[in-house]
Amino acid sequence: MPLPTTPVTLSAEQIGDLNKKLSSLRHDVNNNLSLIIAAAEIIKLHPERAGNYLNDLAAKPHKIAETVSQFSIELEKTLQIRPR
Repeated sequence: MPLPTTPVTLSAEQIGDLNKKLSSLRHDVNNNLSLIIAAAEIIKLHPERAGNYLNDLAAKPHKIAETVSQFSIELEKTLQIRPR
């Protein structure tokens, strides 16, 4: 993605908003990764339960990718970066 050609000035409110969104992103990613790790540990101990967790496990990477993508869109908009 191309960088802005002129300096970008952010207000304290914009920086605070980005910080809040970044904190939410970290929280969402950590929660989803924790669930993946917990399910994998349960499956290692009880392989017969794998079927109970497969659909949820398969959805978690997509959830993480969507969360990161949404943050990227907001960051690009705030910094006035236009995606290619």
